[in-house]
Amino acid sequence: MRAAMTRIRFKGAAVAAASVAMAVVLTACGGDDGNEKPESEQKQPNASASENQKSPDAVESSASTEVLASVKGPGSIELIVNSAERDAGGFVTVKGSVTNGSKQQFGAQGWQGNEQEMVGNGASVAGASLVDQAGKKRYLTLRDTDGRCLCTKFTTGIAPGESAPFFVQFPAPPQSTTEVDFQIPTMPTATIKISG
Repeated sequence: MRAAMTRIRFKGAAVAAASVAMAVVLTACGGDDGNEKPESEQKQPNASASENQKSPDAVESSASTEVLASVKGPGSIELIVNSAERDAGGFVTVKGSVTNGSKQQFGAQGWQGNEQEMVGNGASVAGASLVDQAGKKRYLTLRDTDGRCLCTKFTTGIAPGESAPFFVQFPAPPQSTTEVDFQIPTMPTATIKISG
C-alpha cells in the first residue's frame, strides 16, 4: 500500500513538473527575446508593412503611365513597353501592353519565335529577346523545363481595338548594362532602359 502511494505521489510530482516546464516553454515562445525595443521602433515595422502592401499598386500605376518605348508593326499593332526591371534573382522582367488597331483578331503570329522549343508556346511573346549592343550579347526569353516561356500567352488573342498587358522575363545583363534593345519578331526594335 505504501509503495502504491509513493508511486502515485511520484507520478503527481512528475505531472506537476511537466506542467511547470510547459508553462516556462510557452512563456519563452510568446515573450520577447530580451532585446526589447523602444515603443517607437516596435511600431515602425507595422507602418512599413502597410506601406509595402500599398507599394505594388503604386508601382503598377506608375509603370502603366510611364512609356519606355512605343513601336508600331504590321497590321496596326502597337507595342508599348512600360517597365524593364532588374530583380535580385538575376532576371529582367519587361512589362507593357499590346494594342490591336486592326479590324481582325490578333493572334501574335510569329511572336513565339522560330526556336523549336518555343514554337509550342503558340500566341505569346516567347520569341522576344534583349540585345546588349555594348556587350554584344543577346538574351532569350526564359523558359521552364517543359519549354514553356516565362511570358504572357494570348490564349484567346486580342480583339480588334482592344489592348492586353504582357510581361516577359530574361536573364539579366551585367549590372553595368542599363540600355538594351527589346525585339519581338515582326515588330520594330525598341530601345529601353533597365531599372533596378
